[in-house]
Amino acid sequence: MSGNTYSTWAVITGVIFFIGLWIYAISQWGLLFGLLFGWLPALIGGFIAGILWPLVAIVIGIILFMIFSNH
Repeated sequence: MSGNTYSTWAVITGVIFFIGLWIYAISQWGLLFGLLFGWLPALIGGFIAGILWPLVAIVIGIILFMIFSNH
């Protein structure tokens, strides 16, 4: 796996998590505090998720498998 591929997926995962975590902060803290201060924990969470994107992909795959598997 080349470094370019890893960094591309890291950016994609980080941006998706950043947006999702910022929306979550807005929903939990309200519009004013979520917009003003929610970007900071969203940035940290997005950065960590971007670095660990293969682990994030595996966990999402396991969750999707559990949801869609026939029991």
